[in-house]
Amino acid sequence: MTLDSEVLSLRQVPMFRDIDPSRLKLLAFTSERIHFAKGQRFFSQGDAADAAYVILDGCAEVVLDNPGGPVKVAELGRNDLVGEMGILSDSPRSATVIATEPSSALRIDKRVFLELLSQFPQMSIAVMRELANRLERTNAQLLSRSPRPV
Repeated sequence: MTLDSEVLSLRQVPMFRDIDPSRLKLLAFTSERIHFAKGQRFFSQGDAADAAYVILDGCAEVVLDNPGGPVKVAELGRNDLVGEMGILSDSPRSATVIATEPSSALRIDKRVFLELLSQFPQMSIAVMRELANRLERTNAQLLSRSPRPV
């Protein structure tokens, strides 16, 4: 994958759409490209939140550890961003992310991600929207699984 194709992938992520192309090129250049085999973890629940990832190719799933066993809560694919929640909350990873097929991603360092948020207010708004959408989806999933009152 070339630098230009990575910039095009970043442009597809809603929170990066309004960022100047030259800044996206710098972001792509400074980010680490990582390849994951099927079944390999991007990170595990409880790990330090040291980076966010943009999936360039492949798929992954988000899994929560649970006393009754792991629970899949989301599927991720091309141009999805993952790992930003731990950065924003400054807390350990709340879930495990596992590649479900061979995948590649851009690893965006925590410091760089936070710097982007401070420099581009529209990116902060996009992050808030995405987190609100995830909360809505999670609430809907909880409602669909809860017992119905009689």
